[in-house]
Amino acid sequence: MERSEIIISGDTAGSEWRVPVFRFAGSDKAAPSVYIQAALHANELPGTALLHFLLERLRKADAEGAIRGDITVVPQANAIGLAQYHFGEMGGRFDLASRTNFNRDFPLVALAGRETLLENLDRRSAADQLKRSLLHMALGADLMLDLHCDDESLQYAYIDEAFWPEAADLAGELNMEAVFLSDGESTAFEEAVGHAFKHQGGEKLKSVPGRLAVTVELRGRRDVYPAMAERDAGGLWAFLAGRGVVSDPAHKAKAYTGPAVPLDNIEMVRAPAPGVVLFHRDIGETVKAGDLLATLIARPGEPDGAIEVKAGHDGLIATRASARYARRGEDLMKLACHEATRKDRKPGTLED
Repeated sequence: MERSEIIISGDTAGSEWRVPVFRFAGSDKAAPSVYIQAALHANELPGTALLHFLLERLRKADAEGAIRGDITVVPQANAIGLAQYHFGEMGGRFDLASRTNFNRDFPLVALAGRETLLENLDRRSAADQLKRSLLHMALGADLMLDLHCDDESLQYAYIDEAFWPEAADLAGELNMEAVFLSDGESTAFEEAVGHAFKHQGGEKLKSVPGRLAVTVELRGRRDVYPAMAERDAGGLWAFLAGRGVVSDPAHKAKAYTGPAVPLDNIEMVRAPAPGVVLFHRDIGETVKAGDLLATLIARPGEPDGAIEVKAGHDGLIATRASARYARRGEDLMKLACHEATRKDRKPGTLED
């Protein structure tokens, strides 16, 4: 194993950021290579915990000669966001300097243009240096996993249709309860990698066998527990074994049996007014159109001060907001539905 650091020069004199990178050299050039990162949103930590335990297993496998494909692991990808503490809380989702989501504005380049990402790097902002460095590493691998989490959530993933259903093995090994089939039209990290894989130098490919770019949502932000992280690390190890990245004679593939729905089928349940949120249904429950999901206490104490929020479609409650006060228009839930929930959705991500 080799440990190195990405050094990001700060935008003010005397500051810099360091991002640890762990690399394992594979013994078989024909085996797939993999890049895994966590905590691009710095306050989403289940993936960091998972990779801590996975790295223990990979070090042992390395000593035993069981690493077949090259593996690169970045367990805490966003040192800039980690430092963004305000009044005792980390705000690691948005870069304060640019007011941009750390998981947006990644360059969209063809795979053949990978090296252009590092051109004039020293003249770019710290956040742009970080994004280009991470993307450059990811495009050097066949398989890319970006580990995130939601607020309160089931285990699910965003997977471009170009990698489905081949990626069902990952969903099965990580016991995912839903897969959202994305359309790959944004500048999020996963979709920037997918863009490069689909545009390898020519026309856009509809499918890319042997490649993968995925955002894994490891439940909710508070789901950081040792047993859970170890179990998820075991699932990721099983995925690597199934793909031939590591050797494990005891591996037995686990099938995925959950739903795989396009983003057009995701109902974004939003607050129609500001107020205190009283949830009536929890993640993992299935609901029917018209079922009561939440009550908003918009005008406390008033006879007509409560507003009911109901499901617009039949579906599975995949996520739920952790905050119990909502501003008008804020997301309360995501429902994975059997049919399209709206016809005016723009291609790309569901949230900012």
